[in-house]
Amino acid sequence: MKTKAKKRTPVTEAILEMASDMHGIGIMNDADYNKITMRHLGKTPIAPRRPLAPQDIRALRERARMSQAVFARHLNVTTGYVSQLERGAKRPTGAALALLDVIRRKGIEAIL
Repeated sequence: MKTKAKKRTPVTEAILEMASDMHGIGIMNDADYNKITMRHLGKTPIAPRRPLAPQDIRALRERARMSQAVFARHLNVTTGYVSQLERGAKRPTGAALALLDVIRRKGIEAIL
């Protein structure tokens, strides 16, 4: 039996914003702030990652002026995997795709 997903009310939005502000200025400690759960946040969809073509991955690496080995080290993958991504033998997934998306949007400095 499926349950209907709850929509965040304006009151919930205001409470979450207030909690964030209180945590930011130090009134609310980390333990209390971390008790805010998905039940409070609702099921907000994560924006889908745009797939990267092999030439896009190579362009990102070259724009960062890095060798495959250095780029791989920053992505926490092997040099061979970077080579396979750039040749199109493999497609990035998981954490590697997320990091490549961050690099594409914000530049290599975002992960250094």
